Amino acid sequence: MALILTFLGKGGSGRSTMAIAAARQLANTGVRVLLVGQDPSPAWGMLLEVPPSTSPTEIAPNLAVVQLVTTVLLERNWEEVKELEKKYLRSPILKNVYGQELGILPGMDNGLALNALREYEKSGKYDVIVYDGTGDLNMLRMLGIPEVTSWYVRRFRQVFADSDLGRAISPFIQPIASTILNVSLNPEDWIKDPNNPANNILEEGKAAMADSSRVAAYLVTTDDPIAIATAKYLWGSAQQIGLSVKGVLLNQAASSETITNQFTPLSVIAVPSRTGSDWNAVIDALPNFRESISIPQPLTIDTTNRQVKVFLPGFDKKQVKLTQSGPEITIEAGNQRRNINVPAPLSGQPVKGAKFQDGYLIISF
Repeated sequence: MALILTFLGKGGSGRSTMAIAAARQLANTGVRVLLVGQDPSPAWGMLLEVPPSTSPTEIAPNLAVVQLVTTVLLERNWEEVKELEKKYLRSPILKNVYGQELGILPGMDNGLALNALREYEKSGKYDVIVYDGTGDLNMLRMLGIPEVTSWYVRRFRQVFADSDLGRAISPFIQPIASTILNVSLNPEDWIKDPNNPANNILEEGKAAMADSSRVAAYLVTTDDPIAIATAKYLWGSAQQIGLSVKGVLLNQAASSETITNQFTPLSVIAVPSRTGSDWNAVIDALPNFRESISIPQPLTIDTTNRQVKVFLPGFDKKQVKLTQSGPEITIEAGNQRRNINVPAPLSGQPVKGAKFQDGYLIISF
């Protein structure tokens, strides 16, 4: 399994520079690296100093590069959809709709990028995938798709089963599915057994996000107060999707006690400016990205002490909201919601208290 490494920070803080330098550093150690860029403009290739392609292309020993272009990804994925339809439908209806004519809808960029990362990771060709994405809240929401989507499936599966509509159409779905699709789509089976391919993909994504050896991020900032505030905000927002943030790269500035204290307990590493085409100084300053280090866990559930601890750095208690309106508890922070499915000993138990201490929301049952 490959490590997916990405970078978070304000635009202009040097995320792409850090991503390229990280890819070069890792490749220099003999690690098979794929550098993935989501910026489709010529600017990314100019910084890379090599014209990128929409397919992985080796530009140096152990280093391949690919530029994600949404129109190309959409066309490729559409052909896969048509193949699946041809496989399961006796009379395909999409055969005369072509990927080249499909327009780009809002949200497609992120969804297609996430699927591309998944496919590159599953290919087994790379040890590390360095993802130079947008590095903002939208990218975090993209990485959080498996968690959020699985919640929608989990909650609405039972809602549908209990609804009048679900009960009314259940007797008719299976025979129609058997005749047209030649597969079993019994709603009762779907409700009772969620272990279908789609849910398996979601579970794999959630497991990867929870493992810092598989998906990890670094914050990138300068000494500009706005860049620092943005990095802190993204740090806390990353915890909402369970993304492990392993450190801070301070670009083109000297580290100070004031900056270090704002990111405690993460290490802050000062990275010098790049001189022309010489990347050596930047590469030499970077940490060992594959090293296992101790960092705060985004979520800790202690059934013995009947507590749930959520790490939310960068926020104060006025910016955090806790609700319990369903079988799970919901944490709202950083313009995001996280639903926590607590284990059996705590499930269904009312929250007795909550406090915000040292960056942690501590919930007692």
